[in-house]
Amino acid sequence: MDLGRMLRMCREGQWSVGQLDFSHRPRPMSREDEIAVVQYFTDMARIERLAAALFVEQERRVDDPVLKEIFATFVVDEMRHSHVAQMLADHYDVHRYAVYRTTPALERFFPHFIEAIVHLSDEVANAYITCGELLLDIALLRSIDGFVADPLSARAMALINRDESRHIAVDYHMVGHYASDAYQARKATLPRRPLHEQIAGARAFGALLLWGKPFFRDVFFAPMERTDPTGRRVKEAFRRIQLLGSKPGLDGLPIVRFWRTMQELYNRPGAGRFTKRTVARVIGMEPAFMEILATGDELTRARRMSFDELAVEALDAKYH
Repeated sequence: MDLGRMLRMCREGQWSVGQLDFSHRPRPMSREDEIAVVQYFTDMARIERLAAALFVEQERRVDDPVLKEIFATFVVDEMRHSHVAQMLADHYDVHRYAVYRTTPALERFFPHFIEAIVHLSDEVANAYITCGELLLDIALLRSIDGFVADPLSARAMALINRDESRHIAVDYHMVGHYASDAYQARKATLPRRPLHEQIAGARAFGALLLWGKPFFRDVFFAPMERTDPTGRRVKEAFRRIQLLGSKPGLDGLPIVRFWRTMQELYNRPGAGRFTKRTVARVIGMEPAFMEILATGDELTRARRMSFDELAVEALDAKYH
């Protein structure tokens, strides 16, 4: 990836909330649909702030000055997305059916996720950020937009998706960086973290897994059951995660070995319902998405592709 070119794109791709026209009345919705839509955007406003906090952390960790500037623009992007999401929630709250607050599972998950990212290693933090961005971009945002089916939402989501495309491209680039021999060699020279930091990291990771399941269930999967009842988009997001995880070099990362081990246990011939539920609970995932969604040929092809090529395909997938 040409980071200089990416930085120029980040700067030139900035936009303002003023480009959206909130003067038109939303399309008529049933009471149930209006409540759902306003809640989705209320949660989205909080999720985007979570994403901003993660990019602040990534900016802090990288040494490359160009990458630092790129991540700084991502923070601006996510804060703008949060602002727009809250304005959309207010716009579609036509009948004031309820007082809307962030879903409790998201509110509980927020501080644990931030703490875990701070304590975990660079490659683990990036892995979670990349997976989250894929779920948000390929599945959740596109499905909510299709469900709302209103010109204002469509225009806002088009602008947000343009930003998110840059984010995912850089996320894939960073995955490639952490999978490289150069990074692994450099990491091997670093001193072992003090015991108290290892304990803090393990505790933070445990809390992340504990609170991750209700967060994903209430904020991602429950809305997706309504906005994408076939599960097509969310399965595509997980398929892209599996394709990315097949790349050579990633098997040396502890987080990837952990995920693969859990998936192998889940899909092992003869694994019973209790085993499958236990494995899914440990990893904080709905059982349906622990299945292997990519074919053997697709995984073989993905291993031969560059990280940039995989990113291009992942971005293309959200429009199909």
